[in-house]
Amino acid sequence: MAQAGGDWRHGYDLCREADIKSGTLYPLLARLAADGHLEAEWRAPETPGRPARHAYRLTAAGRRLAANNPVHQPVVAPRERFA
Repeated sequence: MAQAGGDWRHGYDLCREADIKSGTLYPLLARLAADGHLEAEWRAPETPGRPARHAYRLTAAGRRLAANNPVHQPVVAPRERFA
């Protein structure tokens, strides 16, 4: 999300990008929003008949948190470690 700047992101897209299950991601998003690091809002469906979706973006506090805690990329991808 830090690379998205102030762009709104959907939880489903974040799950796919981070390769984690929704049951892991959504509680984290809720906690980050409750702590003031994320803004969350309901978005109307782009296609009629589809449900509304939650969208998220980092607040200024969230951008500071992300900048102070950079993601460290593994030297060896986890799946290749034991190949």
